[in-house]
Amino acid sequence: MPFISKIQRQTDYTLFGSATPIVIDNGASYFRIGWAGETQPRVVFRNIVQRPRHKTTGETVTIVGDHDPALLKYFDCTRSGPRSAFDSNVVYQFEIMEYILDFGFDRLGATGSEIDHPVLITECVSNPVQSRSKMGELLFETYGVPSIAFGVDAAFSYKYNQQQGVCDKDGLAMCPGFNTTHVIPFVDGEPIYKGCCRTNIGGFHVTDYLKQLLSLKYPHHMTRFTWEKVEDLKMEHCYIAPDYASEARLFQKGAREAEEKTRCWQLPWVPPPTEEPPSEEEIARKAAIKERQGQRLREMAEAKRSSKINELENELHGLEFLLKQLEQVQDSNVPSFLAETGYVSRQEIESARTKVTQSLRKAKGEPKNEQAETDKASPNANEKYSLINIPDDMLTPDQLIEKKKQLSLKSMSEGRQRLKQKRYEEELERQRKQLLEEETRLENPELYLEKLRARYKDLSVKVDQRKRLKTNGGHSNGNNLAGAIGRGERLNAVQRERMRLLTTAAFDRGKGEDTFGAKDEDWQLYKLMSKDIDDGDEGPDEDDAELARISSRLQDLDPTFVPNKSEAGSSQPAAEAQRARPLTKEDFQIVFGVERFRCPEILFNPNWIAVDQAGLHEMAGVSIRRLSCKDEGLEERLTSSILVTGGSSLFPGITERLEAGIRMIRPCGAPIKVVRALDPVMDAWRGAAAFASAPQFHTQTFSRMDYFEKGEDWLRNYQIKYSS
Repeated sequence: MPFISKIQRQTDYTLFGSATPIVIDNGASYFRIGWAGETQPRVVFRNIVQRPRHKTTGETVTIVGDHDPALLKYFDCTRSGPRSAFDSNVVYQFEIMEYILDFGFDRLGATGSEIDHPVLITECVSNPVQSRSKMGELLFETYGVPSIAFGVDAAFSYKYNQQQGVCDKDGLAMCPGFNTTHVIPFVDGEPIYKGCCRTNIGGFHVTDYLKQLLSLKYPHHMTRFTWEKVEDLKMEHCYIAPDYASEARLFQKGAREAEEKTRCWQLPWVPPPTEEPPSEEEIARKAAIKERQGQRLREMAEAKRSSKINELENELHGLEFLLKQLEQVQDSNVPSFLAETGYVSRQEIESARTKVTQSLRKAKGEPKNEQAETDKASPNANEKYSLINIPDDMLTPDQLIEKKKQLSLKSMSEGRQRLKQKRYEEELERQRKQLLEEETRLENPELYLEKLRARYKDLSVKVDQRKRLKTNGGHSNGNNLAGAIGRGERLNAVQRERMRLLTTAAFDRGKGEDTFGAKDEDWQLYKLMSKDIDDGDEGPDEDDAELARISSRLQDLDPTFVPNKSEAGSSQPAAEAQRARPLTKEDFQIVFGVERFRCPEILFNPNWIAVDQAGLHEMAGVSIRRLSCKDEGLEERLTSSILVTGGSSLFPGITERLEAGIRMIRPCGAPIKVVRALDPVMDAWRGAAAFASAPQFHTQTFSRMDYFEKGEDWLRNYQIKYSS
């Protein structure tokens, strides 16, 4: 609607006299307010209220209708969702209704504290008297309205279209609205409320169903499916299928017609920047920069190496000079001389010189001469461990402590030498086996591959069997299958010994008095039981290592080789990571296929969303049966003038589907005509505006005095005459 300034609204408000009624179409989805006699409402907004807080001050504000997205910069709208004054199609939150009426009257141009115009406001069919009473109290007490009239929105729409020649005096008004769907029979231009019926299905449920389907289909774009956007998508793309089953089969087969009916919504997407291959000049420039950086790093490393060599040479000269001086010192003065130098003994100085010499050779890049080092170190071994061969009775207490240290150091040194020698021999043996295996492969490649596959198969069976026995011993869900092995048969020797000790201890404790622990030998049991029961399984398994080696070998030699699932499972995440592709434009497309007609189908099949009620076409038969009239001519007149109004009647194909559905429940040859209202959304307000502009409208209203004198019981029976 065009923007009208506040001054202009107030000026227009003063142009209407106090006798001109204000017409309000109080729908569950939209609120429309305007003047009687006009063809368009002055103000239209969504019938919701939101109370967000200011992000800076924390002040709570009230926003009526759709909020401007720019407000999200200043207000926190996430904690306070939109609230409606309706429960289904009945007003029950009159605090929210007051906010909505304040906003509506303000936008209409009212400036005073009271509204001095009669008010015609719409309501649902068979509105509860409590809701009607509270609405009257709100308008009388808060706004000072002189008189009020209540009317049904679907009835106003039917009367307006009747005046335009769209429908007859006798007919059915079917109104699929926002929260509910109503069917009202009309006889001689007046609604017969005893024949009306209602189901709790409307446009809200269609939108919610579409939102759920899209969220399940595209979970990565759930934040895009806001209520307002899904509502727009519903009104733009959804339609009613003439035959749901045949339409679904059409999409299931993937026919060309289904492709033509498919719609696509493209989400915002920015293509990733394409990297062009660098030119030869760029490659040369980067190579030159890399070469300069490498040269700079080499120069820095060389300078650091030279500095380190100088430091090590100076330190080595200092140690050699110290040893020469130590040779000239008398034995009695050696302790004092060593105390001044910071060393304890001559052996420590020689050990430091050896370490510095090795570091110097390493810094200069000279190859290690292990044999020379061994020969050089062997004469010093006796000096280094000089106290080992001396009897204990010939040593002082301090020397005994030093002897223990020397024994420990010597044993560790010998152990390291043995381990080093063992690793060296194992490496030689591995190289020998590799050479022998390669020679065998070159002699007969096919035979070599066959033996390798057989070895791989045997190891796979062995490893799988061992893993199965370690997990549950061949049992599955407590049932012994063929070849199953019991727990006692799959335990190793250490585990069986531990079980024997536990059984013996428990058996002994059951005999008379419990004396366990009285003897020191009893505590030996804990030491035996504390042994690692899986000693054989802690280290790397040889079979697993050999299986992995053979598998890698087969993958190199045989392109058709496929490893076991257990091996492939370990590399599956890496393979999935390699298959990851960049996002494309198609990943940001929302495709509407069966959703286009599946969501509106709940109007005819509410049980799809767990609402056990009649469909839209079945409601016509229910309404006719409730009239309980024996006049077949009336039934024919009702079905020959069926008007579909309301926001949910805008779906394409609804009139054809309704006509086909009603024809199934009516006798063969019965006249059936279904028409859509001229404007299903605005006709209710236009019909109310035309009704309020009639001269006899003031006889249909009730004043504040009538309300307080006659009370709620009078409101229960209050109804306006649409044909007057």
